[in-house]
Amino acid sequence: MKIKQIIIASTLLVSVASFSQKDELKALKKIYAKDIPSASDIVEYKSNITKLEALATEENDKVYSNFYKCMLPIMEITSLGPTATPAQMMKYVNVKSISELASGLNATLDYEKKTGKKIYTDDIIETISSFKPEMLNYAIALGNQKKHKETSEVLYSVYQLDKKEPDNLYFAANYAVNGLDYESALKYYKELKAINYSGEKILYLAKNKASGVEENFSKKVDRDNLVKLGSHILPREEKEPSKKAEITKNIALILVELDRKDEAKAALADARKENPDDVNLITYEADIYLKMNDTENYKRLINEALSKSPNDKILLFNLGVTSGNANQLEDAEKYYKRVIEIDPKYTDAYLNLSDIILKPDAKIVKDMNNLGMSSKEQKQFETLTAERKKIFNKAMPFLEKAYELDPTNEVVKSNLKSVYSFLELNDKVKAMN
Repeated sequence: MKIKQIIIASTLLVSVASFSQKDELKALKKIYAKDIPSASDIVEYKSNITKLEALATEENDKVYSNFYKCMLPIMEITSLGPTATPAQMMKYVNVKSISELASGLNATLDYEKKTGKKIYTDDIIETISSFKPEMLNYAIALGNQKKHKETSEVLYSVYQLDKKEPDNLYFAANYAVNGLDYESALKYYKELKAINYSGEKILYLAKNKASGVEENFSKKVDRDNLVKLGSHILPREEKEPSKKAEITKNIALILVELDRKDEAKAALADARKENPDDVNLITYEADIYLKMNDTENYKRLINEALSKSPNDKILLFNLGVTSGNANQLEDAEKYYKRVIEIDPKYTDAYLNLSDIILKPDAKIVKDMNNLGMSSKEQKQFETLTAERKKIFNKAMPFLEKAYELDPTNEVVKSNLKSVYSFLELNDKVKAMN
């Protein structure tokens, strides 16, 4: 008899718990349905969420318990009323709450799709539409504060809420890289690759007459209507190129950063199979080999790229930068001079070429500072001074040309003044001042 009593008592406890959680769900549903919940409603809402977390055991109850929980920030914002300011709303928004909102809403949508009972589906879609602009503004604010990792997380959550706009996933990946969150960046770039994202689009541009700023429109008809109204002028269109090669490159570069070099090489090899003549992919693969100190494969790929596009000044300039960073100064000088042959007005090529020429100066100065006062060392000092003059004289015409092309460039001006000062060309320094 005692055993039966225990079993009966346990059954009653389960029943009480079940009734209890149904009561909490009913209370939450009632508050949720209000247009503007009161402060006391929010207190009750929070209390019921806390109780439900311990009581919900069935899938249905767990899904809706989580739904009400993730909607808490939205409920708090709604309780502020229609006159709430953005600053007041932002008190209830943070990276974590947006992530939980995306997760909770998607879980509810998936569950209602599975069961065929669309209790909140339409409401969720409306919520996403209403609050997505505010979430994007929040991401922009975080980006302006250089909080790259947080910006990435918010943008990824926004993408999770609306996968019809994969640009948000692309920017999430870029911000993750800037925030040194390489694992997340790799995940996002792989998602972009999986959905075959290219980012290709037509930009519809026109200048705002009032502000003088060129504005971008997602739809041609919107731009054209404003031009007809006279508020905008100089309409034009610009094609946004494909980002597929860039995404492949970034996956490989991140894999190198994570010391997964074999995976990086495999990623680029696959991309090359699809686009064997893509010069960008060839140079990206070359960068990978350079980072792995494999100069033989690096040079092989560079020569392949140049054979396909021998007069590509951007390619040559980038090769100059890469070679300079790898301390391959002769190659860098050769590439910059070739850029100048192709485009004599390429200011940065002159500037970078002068930097390459002057690069040995740091070591010369160090050697000079280590010399003593003996007659032998003084002769060495004079030899090194002559060597310095030689490289400064070699760099000077390239800096002068850069200054001629862009006299407002502060880096060019500063470097040229330093060269003039060392060579004691004081009249030229005064002329620049």
